Amino acid sequence: MNDSYVSPLSTRYSSKEMKRIFSNDNKFSTWRKLWIALAESEKALGLEITDEQLEEMRAHIYDIDYEMAAALEAELRHDVMAHIHTYGACCPSAKGIIHLGATSCYVGDNTDIIQMRDGLLLIKKQLVNTIASVARFAEKYKALPSLAYTHYQAAQPTTLGKRATLWLQDLLSDLAQVEAQISGLRLLGCKGTTGTAASFLALFDGDADKVKRLEQMICEKMGFPGAYAVSGQTYSRKVDYNVLSVLGGIAQSAAKFSNDIRLLSHMKEFDEPFTSKQVGSSAMAYKRNPMRSERIASLARYVMLDVMNPAITAASQWFERTLDDSANRRISIPEAFLAVDAILALYTNVISGGTVYPKMVERHLNDELPFMATENILMYCVKKGGDRQVLHEAIRRCSLAAAQEVKANGGDNDLLQRILDDPDFDLTREELDSILDVHSFTGLAVQQTESYLTEYVDPVLEANKSQLGMDVEIKV
Repeated sequence: MNDSYVSPLSTRYSSKEMKRIFSNDNKFSTWRKLWIALAESEKALGLEITDEQLEEMRAHIYDIDYEMAAALEAELRHDVMAHIHTYGACCPSAKGIIHLGATSCYVGDNTDIIQMRDGLLLIKKQLVNTIASVARFAEKYKALPSLAYTHYQAAQPTTLGKRATLWLQDLLSDLAQVEAQISGLRLLGCKGTTGTAASFLALFDGDADKVKRLEQMICEKMGFPGAYAVSGQTYSRKVDYNVLSVLGGIAQSAAKFSNDIRLLSHMKEFDEPFTSKQVGSSAMAYKRNPMRSERIASLARYVMLDVMNPAITAASQWFERTLDDSANRRISIPEAFLAVDAILALYTNVISGGTVYPKMVERHLNDELPFMATENILMYCVKKGGDRQVLHEAIRRCSLAAAQEVKANGGDNDLLQRILDDPDFDLTREELDSILDVHSFTGLAVQQTESYLTEYVDPVLEANKSQLGMDVEIKV
């Protein structure tokens, strides 16, 4: 049956790993793990919970009866209560102590944090591999002179590898932000309905120390150093905003890269990976469109706009909590992760599997190099004894004539020949060729690329070498 909407993020774009993290199986089994962590900790601190109850709960983490849960939720209008009853149905002896003292956000919010942490860990791995791919590209093309652009107008030459360091710098910044978010995430913990832990204080007969220990034990069982120091019923929704802001930053970096690739593709200097039977256009059979880079731009736009969702949610919460966050967060958080997962796979695929055409790069550079060389020609000829003002006027005259030939007549840029033919310059072909050595126009591009890779990129890749070697799969 195909009569229901399914998100393209699941069917077309995202990886199995990211979809698993935000799957129902992972979500609801994590709820059960949290209920077990709560019961285990409560027992350790003296509540009357038996080993048999705990064993029963542990035996039924993954056998979730979704039909029962759906039927109960339709009746109760409460997803957590539906799953409490569903869990209790397969754990009859433990039914009475499941969720003891907790509120819905105990499983909901703590699971959200766990999923975001696991999602960020996967994003980090993908980022490291993308950085490695771009670094290989930069190293390979560090000395390939290329026309640079400002305002998308021809500017002083750079190298293709140096341009790639600009992409790398953005990605390294993103990686630092991802790592900061991972290290800073904490669980909500178990603070009850308004964040005061009153229900747990009652369970432990007013023993505040046991309540604090309970929360810390749960955090450690779930792999976290601790919980946020204070909360309402929920953790601050600024946490969601901070996490999605990092994802939005990655989207920005990838969109900038994809735009550069699309422009290079237009100039025939770069082609994306293109399979043998791939169709570029249903009408124009000759076309080879940069569709993967266009997809990066498209998904990145979605993520950047999605960051507004947690921003508005964080700003609009009332006192200790309101429920107008729930429906939005169910959509905005998972889909941001799934989209960035797809974006990074595409980024890695394009940069590692694309084709550079050095002859086209050289051709475009040579089209503009004569104009860029005029100052060097002027200085050389003055050193030979020429009159600077006479030569300046001659260059102006020749440049305008050459530009007119290119723009009005569609001819080649013949400025250099005009200069050779002008007796005011008194230049030989050999002298002109030495002045026009393209490597003299790229400044420190090669050295900057080498030093950036050595000083900034290589240490990051070395520190994360266990993350390298990730395969990416592009479905369509």
